[in-house]
Amino acid sequence: MNIPRALTGQILDKITLLYGPRQVGKTTLARQIIDQIGLKTLSINADQQKYVDVLSSRDFEKIRSLIAGYDLLFLDEAQKIPDVGLNLKIMTDEAPSLKIIATGSSSFDLANKVSEPLTGRCWTYHLYPVGFCELKMLRNPFELHSKLEGALIYGGYPEVVTTINVKQKQELLEEICRAYLYKDVLELATIKHAGQLRKLLKLLAFQIGSEVSMHELSNTLNLNRETVERYLDLLEKAFVIFRVGAFSRNLRKEVSKMDKIYFYDVGIRNAVIDHFKPLADRDDVGKLWENFLIVERQKFLSYQNEYATSYFWRTHTGAELDYVEDRGGKLYGYEFKYTTSKARMPKSWLGTYKNSSFETVHKENYLRFIAGVSTGPTK
Repeated sequence: MNIPRALTGQILDKITLLYGPRQVGKTTLARQIIDQIGLKTLSINADQQKYVDVLSSRDFEKIRSLIAGYDLLFLDEAQKIPDVGLNLKIMTDEAPSLKIIATGSSSFDLANKVSEPLTGRCWTYHLYPVGFCELKMLRNPFELHSKLEGALIYGGYPEVVTTINVKQKQELLEEICRAYLYKDVLELATIKHAGQLRKLLKLLAFQIGSEVSMHELSNTLNLNRETVERYLDLLEKAFVIFRVGAFSRNLRKEVSKMDKIYFYDVGIRNAVIDHFKPLADRDDVGKLWENFLIVERQKFLSYQNEYATSYFWRTHTGAELDYVEDRGGKLYGYEFKYTTSKARMPKSWLGTYKNSSFETVHKENYLRFIAGVSTGPTK
């Protein structure tokens, strides 16, 4: 099954940077775009050393000998090319008609190498695992809702989504973890405690939806706080996890110091702890539901080019909201419920933020929240 990706119609600028985890479909998307625009294209994988030597040379005469006669350069895994940003700048200066698509599976490497040389010259896009906002192009609301349990267990990596056999889904997720996830993180920097990094990821997998204490993680792993923070930063930059901070404008009453940490893909989260049981046999459905809704919401807003800052909210007296968006100058509060459609709005929320709103997201209205589908699923 060919899954339509939401970014297909948004790209191509002079220089396009396409970030995202390995195996999420960046190369496939880039090739679809290349086929659509019909430009004469030079496709290069940065694993091939013969090209790396030229493209890292800072010598346009060498670079011109490679790109001459082409209208578009497609550079896959561009972060592996030394000084890639400076060399791309040389190409844009000396060959202004050349268009460039560069992909990267590490925001740390590629962003650091291109941000300064290409300031104001490139557009950056983030490709996530397949979202419900993309699947809605193939399925009606009833069909989408029928895929919910599978999405909560196996996530949205394209090959996993298109594989029917559940055992093969599990094997694919385990392979992604083994061959790409840990490997990419370990390659980002010299890691002295690779085993501790894996333990950290397991701890985080069990704590999704909860506030994470750096002190507790440090003590459990027997690592200093600075090392734990560094590992978390690397996991974020490799598109494994992301943080959601606490919202606070009244510091005396509201919790503000700790973050919640979520996985970009709940299938990867389940693979990390080797837990693929059906929802009826799990005790973590609420956590999965929260992680799923937040990351699917991120996909939806990102692909709609709608900017919002995400938070959670909690007071020291126990009032809380699972999710808050600061969007267009207004606050939107949400509570996530998997088993019921009713949740009480904390009185202190509207009491403190009078122009804010509140909504419960549940199984009858979640498609509107994550995919803009107004028709709810049937029971």
